[in-house]
Amino acid sequence: MGDKGVIRLAVAAAVAIGLGSGMFASTASAQSLSDRFKSLFGGSSESDKPATPSAPPVLDDSAAELTCPQVTIRSGASTYAVAAPGKQPVGNDIKFQASISRTARQCSLNNGEITAKIGIQGRVIVGPSGAPPTVEVPLRVAVVKGGIGERTVMTKAYVTTVQVDESGSVPFSLVAEDVVYPAPSPADNDSYVFYIGFDPQALKGEPKARPHKKK
Repeated sequence: MGDKGVIRLAVAAAVAIGLGSGMFASTASAQSLSDRFKSLFGGSSESDKPATPSAPPVLDDSAAELTCPQVTIRSGASTYAVAAPGKQPVGNDIKFQASISRTARQCSLNNGEITAKIGIQGRVIVGPSGAPPTVEVPLRVAVVKGGIGERTVMTKAYVTTVQVDESGSVPFSLVAEDVVYPAPSPADNDSYVFYIGFDPQALKGEPKARPHKKK
């Protein structure tokens, strides 16, 4: 497979699983988070309407069998509820709950590697117990080769901070821009998937590799 420079592709794929979505703007970088989401979702970041599903386009003409993998919410990781210390996140003990409502992805192929940007939108709703003014939402993105003997190709945790207001229902958003992995073979391409979901472990940081003991 010959790569011919950086070939860029933008795809909008939505997953609606309950709550509506929106987003807040970030001015920390030259391109705002709002602008990045508009480029990923192909429209207004304030719209709750999911993008029209479409077949995954190919990355380029020199690798016509390769496509940008679909984004799938990992089973059991579509919501994140938090309770007061010592309480279970159910009923009146819930402080807040977050849900994912929309996703998108963008892929580029260069020198045998895929670089992907994964966009995630969702909403935080204040629970009966009351949320603090600022909450942290932990997320994880993974590239997985499915099928027999499922294998995680790469995985990374992220945390986005959300300001809670008096409405009790605020949007959150995250763009993971550093998802990089070796380009699969055409035969394996269709078995690849981007898994996303909430992961409380992200609040503790990624586990550090143990140092090798000198013999």
